[in-house]
Amino acid sequence: MHPVKTNTINFGLWSDFRNPPPWAVPNERFYAESMEQILTSEALGYNSVWLTEHHYCEDGYTPSPLIISSAIAQRTTKMRVGTNLICLPLHDPIRIAEDAATISILSGGRFDLGVGLGYRQLEFDQVGRQLNHRPSLMEESVEIIRRAWRGEEINFEGKRFSVGNIQITPIPEHPPKILIGAMAPPAIARAARIGDGFLCSGTLGLKDYTQAAKNPAIYAGCWAIISDDPEREAARLGPHILYQVNEYIKWGAFGPPGSRPLYDDYRQAIEEGLYELWDAERAIEELSHLIETYPIRDIHFWSRFPGENIESGQARLEYIASKVLPILKKAKQLSKT
Repeated sequence: MHPVKTNTINFGLWSDFRNPPPWAVPNERFYAESMEQILTSEALGYNSVWLTEHHYCEDGYTPSPLIISSAIAQRTTKMRVGTNLICLPLHDPIRIAEDAATISILSGGRFDLGVGLGYRQLEFDQVGRQLNHRPSLMEESVEIIRRAWRGEEINFEGKRFSVGNIQITPIPEHPPKILIGAMAPPAIARAARIGDGFLCSGTLGLKDYTQAAKNPAIYAGCWAIISDDPEREAARLGPHILYQVNEYIKWGAFGPPGSRPLYDDYRQAIEEGLYELWDAERAIEELSHLIETYPIRDIHFWSRFPGENIESGQARLEYIASKVLPILKKAKQLSKT
């Protein structure tokens, strides 16, 4: 295993901007509340925010994370903004390169581009691409984006894309990191080979990635429910937990749609390890172990579960900010002295 480096660790929010019908509020209000939560969280000491992407979802799961990233970058001052993640094989890599470069310039270099393969058949059908082409779509897109940000004539000819004698402008002074999300072993190996860092879900794939990458850097999405009484909090959030995990199952996140049964009770998802239940003491213990073991650069927490009201999600973020983050940050500073 590679030695753990002592770079600064960011702690952040993870937002999907989902507004599901059972609990829906008007979208303008929902977006305003979500943006205000991000600004408040920057004041609380969170120093990153991550947006994710899906399309054609009844609950409004954000299809436009780059637009939201730009809005956040303009209203924050220090917070890093990133995507965890964009489904890159759905997109034109030139367009992504241009938009991400623009966000980097507007934010003063505070943007990171996180990408993944995607898996939802409907999304691929709509843009006329095939699921089995995802690896080559990903590899070629990353190569095109890197060439674009170097300001060189791209001149690329591959299986999926042909890009002629063009250059993109403006060129970012601080090219975003390209972070790769992955869960399956081949995708984790690809993240180690072509990415500037690894977007992990929980702790899945950390050891394999760290051993394979030359300069490993991990950006970890945390699925723990952290509260002074996590069992009570999970019971209160039960319908929202069920909604979140069952939608991912329906879409094919854990295997082809229909291959895995839906959960009837939120406790099943917890018992199978999809969610952890931690109080502050346990969170400090678990996250400290993660930081000591792996080259962690960022840990981010769900800002709220789908349909959860803003006050409820914010209370959990405030608990983490007051009871967990100061101790982790202090320990990290001590490790550098």
